[in-house]
Amino acid sequence: MITENTTQPITSRRSFLLTATQVVLGLGLVSAPTIACAKAIKKRSLSFVHTRTQQELTLVYASGSAYDRRALTKINRFLRDYNTGQVHVIDPKLLDILWAVKGEMGNKGVYEIVSGFRSPKTNRLLRQGHSGVATKSLHMQGKAVDIRFSGASLAQVRQCALEMQCGGVGYYPRDGFVHLDSGQFRTW
Repeated sequence: MITENTTQPITSRRSFLLTATQVVLGLGLVSAPTIACAKAIKKRSLSFVHTRTQQELTLVYASGSAYDRRALTKINRFLRDYNTGQVHVIDPKLLDILWAVKGEMGNKGVYEIVSGFRSPKTNRLLRQGHSGVATKSLHMQGKAVDIRFSGASLAQVRQCALEMQCGGVGYYPRDGFVHLDSGQFRTW
């Protein structure tokens, strides 16, 4: 499935990601371009600020195909349920999606976390007040985050994630966030 544009010079990170994706998907190695491209990079880092707790976190969470267990533990704690304090394992694929989106945004900015992991209790509370909260939300599995990115508009983050087609992309401009998850590609 390598298309003609793969013979043209790679002039941007987006060109590289698209070309690498076409090559990798053509070989049938993976289903998500961020995973393939992320594992080719030596060190991957993320920076967060939590809008509810005001805590900040910056760390390297992976190097090549190896994830740093200590860093993942810190991320799990950081993205805990803001209501109950419950900690849950966060899907590393979700982190790779965040890392790839950050790269597309020029690596300049910090993720502002609106919601990370949500316990069933918190999810039920949110469902009572908002019609858009899913009964079986991927937030409850540690596979979703609601974010803003300080280096780009919500529309830019949404567009970037849509172009990558890795996981779910929900757009909530009135509420001031974009939902990203590591499930199947879908949009709303």
